[in-house]
Amino acid sequence: MPRITPVSGKTDVPSQYHGVVDEVLKVFGQVRGPFSILLHSPELAHRVLPLVTFFREESVVEAKLRSHAILAAVREKEAAYVWAAQVGAARRAGVPEATIDLLRAKGDPANLPEDERDIVTYTRQLIRTNRADEAVQNRLKERHGAQWLVELTAAANYFSFLSGMVNAFDVPAPPDGDKLPS
Repeated sequence: MPRITPVSGKTDVPSQYHGVVDEVLKVFGQVRGPFSILLHSPELAHRVLPLVTFFREESVVEAKLRSHAILAAVREKEAAYVWAAQVGAARRAGVPEATIDLLRAKGDPANLPEDERDIVTYTRQLIRTNRADEAVQNRLKERHGAQWLVELTAAANYFSFLSGMVNAFDVPAPPDGDKLPS
């Protein structure tokens, strides 16, 4: 049970913020997950929401590789809601089921292709220690460029932020979503 009542629509926020709820509905089709909590601070929700569309539509990091970072970050944070929401996106982006299984199990990425292995390693290091090994970071930068690396890092940390929001307020995962181990 969530620690605060999730916002579910316009009736749950002051009328001057109904437009923010409309923005959330435009992006997700419903108020759910992290935004059901963030809308308790409508201005914060308004400022955070554009990152969703940025990562979906404008980031130079292709969806499949971005999904590796997102799932690695979310799994490290043990955020059941965000995991369930992002696994579907990862599948649509072409992340193989075996890779999703590996990330769910916090398995060793040694057998992944080099780029994917480096992304998972880099992301796990960032989330676990707030730092990354210079060698892995340099390999990613050399392969993809500085902008790509900045955007990958931002995606991992953005989804870590969302994970923190749902975890802090005990937002349950959707019952039909992909499950993390207990």
